[in-house]
Amino acid sequence: MKKCILLLFLCSNFIVLGQSKKITLTEAIEMAKKNSPEYQAVLNQSQASYWKYRTYLAEFLPQFRLLATLPEYSNSITRITNDEGQDIFVNQNQSRVDGTLSINQRVPFTGGDLSLNSQIQRIDRYGADENSNYSLTPFSVQYYQNSLFFNPYKWDKLIEPLKYEESKREFIERMEDISLSSCQRYFGLLTAQMRLKNSQKNLATQDTLLQIAKGRFEIGKIAENELLQMELGHLNSQNEVTTNTILLKRTSQNLARYLELETEDIELFIPEKLVDFEVSVETALDEATTNRKSVIEFRRRRLEAEKNLAQIKGNNRLEINVRANFGLNKRADDYDVLFQDYDRQQRVLVTLGIPIFDWGVSKSERKMGEADLSLVETNIEQEQQAFEQEIYLHILNWSSKRDFLATSEKAKEIAIKRYQITKERYILGKITITDLNLAQQEKDKAEIDYLNSLENFWTDYYTLRRLTLYDFINEKKIEAENILFD
Repeated sequence: MKKCILLLFLCSNFIVLGQSKKITLTEAIEMAKKNSPEYQAVLNQSQASYWKYRTYLAEFLPQFRLLATLPEYSNSITRITNDEGQDIFVNQNQSRVDGTLSINQRVPFTGGDLSLNSQIQRIDRYGADENSNYSLTPFSVQYYQNSLFFNPYKWDKLIEPLKYEESKREFIERMEDISLSSCQRYFGLLTAQMRLKNSQKNLATQDTLLQIAKGRFEIGKIAENELLQMELGHLNSQNEVTTNTILLKRTSQNLARYLELETEDIELFIPEKLVDFEVSVETALDEATTNRKSVIEFRRRRLEAEKNLAQIKGNNRLEINVRANFGLNKRADDYDVLFQDYDRQQRVLVTLGIPIFDWGVSKSERKMGEADLSLVETNIEQEQQAFEQEIYLHILNWSSKRDFLATSEKAKEIAIKRYQITKERYILGKITITDLNLAQQEKDKAEIDYLNSLENFWTDYYTLRRLTLYDFINEKKIEAENILFD
């Protein structure tokens, strides 16, 4: 049964051989940055941040608005209050039509809202005494400010640009996450291909050696125990080919779906050519401090805590609200005289709130705001230290991985050469099958260890890129692509 399954897998590989997709590590990363599901999620989040910032900017521009009632009709008994202050019921049969055109503008210097309005109304009464009335306000200027001691617009002008800059840097960081994820999937498939290739070679070698062992057993040169050991090794090699074939299928699907490839038959290249470049702690820390999202996040969180404290102080000591209105209006029964001899329209409202005795509520809120600000500053200081330490330790770790890579490459070359010599000696009958199996296992392990070291080198490098947002190979900052949002 296992032989049938193995044969099916091998035949399918031969059939689609001409349709295989050949890609390098760099090509895989570039494809993932355009096709992967993570890219679509990053793009959507970046779009949301972009439009949120555009909305913030637009809110400080003049807002034009038309509001109309076309019409309102009422024919019912309604309760009203007469001139003597008594509630009475009257029959109301009328319609109302009105329209208001307004221009609203935020005033960032004071924290208030300014609006210019123009309104016209008409009321038609029906029944025995039919008549119409008009009201016109050609213009009125209104100003409203919630508090004279707290200006939310001033703080927003400091915080919102930081949020947008933070989102842009987060986009770059998450794109580097895609690079890292692509690298891991790439080497996962590359390792599976290497395992299958080795197991297929070992099976072919075991098949040849088994035939030699059977011939030697027939003429009495080896004991039955050695022949049984050879047969057991041959069976284990078959199982390894089946297991590694399934592993290759799973890892190839994983990479193909991630890159949105039409085929799962992918041929990968071992990225053995390494560019000679250096990574210094000073450069990494300087670039990280300049480029990382965390640096902007620290500033934004501190400003938000300061804004919260300023709002508490502005509202707890003395509350002064201002509402003012100035304009012209006119009421008439005839539309033709509606635009003559306007009356003045003036209104000023100033409300004052002074806390006299609140059982320490104002003081407690202020102290909580101060404590929150102090806590944020302490957390930011600790996170900044951990941020710098992470970069420092990762550079040391990456340097050691580069040394491990050179060592594992040398070990692989030695193990391959030793296995070739051991196999030749076994064919000549100079060593036992145990020595050959041991050399084969060490050769396979050395090749996989080299791939693991190569994977650790590149994954650590792309992790370092993400931590610093700096390309150390080309010696330039990593910047986001120019994405246009319609």
